[in-house]
Amino acid sequence: MKAYLSAFRMRLRMETQYRGAVVGGVICQVFFGLVLVALYRALYAGKPQSMPIETVTTYVWLQQAFFRMMLASDSELLDKIRTGAIAYDLCRPVQMYGYYYARIMAQKLVGSLMRAAPMLLFAALLPRGWGISVPDSMPAFALAVISLLGGLLCVCSLENITMGFTMRTLDSRGMQALLNLLMMTFSGNILPLTLFPDSWQRVITRLPYAQILDAPIRLYTGERAVAQAPGVFITQFVWTAALIALGLLLWRQNQKRLIVQGG
Repeated sequence: MKAYLSAFRMRLRMETQYRGAVVGGVICQVFFGLVLVALYRALYAGKPQSMPIETVTTYVWLQQAFFRMMLASDSELLDKIRTGAIAYDLCRPVQMYGYYYARIMAQKLVGSLMRAAPMLLFAALLPRGWGISVPDSMPAFALAVISLLGGLLCVCSLENITMGFTMRTLDSRGMQALLNLLMMTFSGNILPLTLFPDSWQRVITRLPYAQILDAPIRLYTGERAVAQAPGVFITQFVWTAALIALGLLLWRQNQKRLIVQGG
């Protein structure tokens, strides 16, 4: 366990070094947040919806604030897979899946927090109907934070499955593009899942992608009552456990057939 904690801390410290990237990411996501809010306000002006505009804008800002949690990937591992340098990591006295799971978790966690803090502060200062609203209640806020951590575990499991397929194909672009498309669509980043038809929501809210950010945001805004939180946590846990099991199987199979060329 100490080795995995060390990997987590080292990656966390590495992520804090890229302050310029943080500033650029914040500016980019603030811009897209404002554009999306303006689009939804125009939609509501033409045809008011059943959901209050304040809920939609809160959904948008929380999605943008934690955008890094969804799309961050371990570029160092990708380079090792392509070059064969991952063979050196096989000599480490650790379980490789857990080692890189700890690394990607640190990257997504600290990268998200460094961007989310200034973005949410900015959104809180915007006028009503443009910025982020306060949580439905303090219990709802606490449960949303716990659910957000559950979403982090889930997205890290998805990321390691992508890396497992990359070990087989040696090219992450196809699988990464597919995963990003599914994640952006069914996590609510492109269009809030709360605006989908109810018949669709019964299906897409059960997918693993919705557990990343949609589930925590719904608890935050009160779209899901506090009493529904145990069901949310169970769904997140089941998906995370299933994805970890699939990832472990994939990584173990890859290690049995791994061939490293070169001197």
